[in-house]
Amino acid sequence: MLAEVHEQDGYPVNWPDRPAAWLTPPSLIASWVAEVDGRVAGHVVLSRSDAGDAAPGLWSARAGVGVDATAVVNRLFVAPWARGRGIGALLMARAVTAAEDRGLHPVLDVVATDTGATALYERLGWELLATVEQEWGPEQRVAVRCYAAAG
Repeated sequence: MLAEVHEQDGYPVNWPDRPAAWLTPPSLIASWVAEVDGRVAGHVVLSRSDAGDAAPGLWSARAGVGVDATAVVNRLFVAPWARGRGIGALLMARAVTAAEDRGLHPVLDVVATDTGATALYERLGWELLATVEQEWGPEQRVAVRCYAAAG
């Protein structure tokens, strides 16, 4: 399913050498999948902040707390065949609830060109903190929109 999403949407931007490991980063707190008729239809991860994440620092500075007070929502994708059923919103709600249950504020980074994802986050009431440019490699600079859950 991740390969289908990558082929259709270009997510993830850089195809991982080990896709299964990419789905379960070392900073993992929890992850969930959505199923439709017994088929995996979507995926989301909740993790601790990694060095490359911009949103945790932005939200922490604004809220006057440490980065350790955040949880990063990432690795969210929905199978092309399953879109339009609210699966992305359900996965986001699950991740937000899990973060809040742990006393953490949910944040996320998203590639600025991923208009489908940014539309979802904004529809769900997430607050845009900033757009920053990140260096993902020696010749790859990417604009990233940083969001925090409302509240």
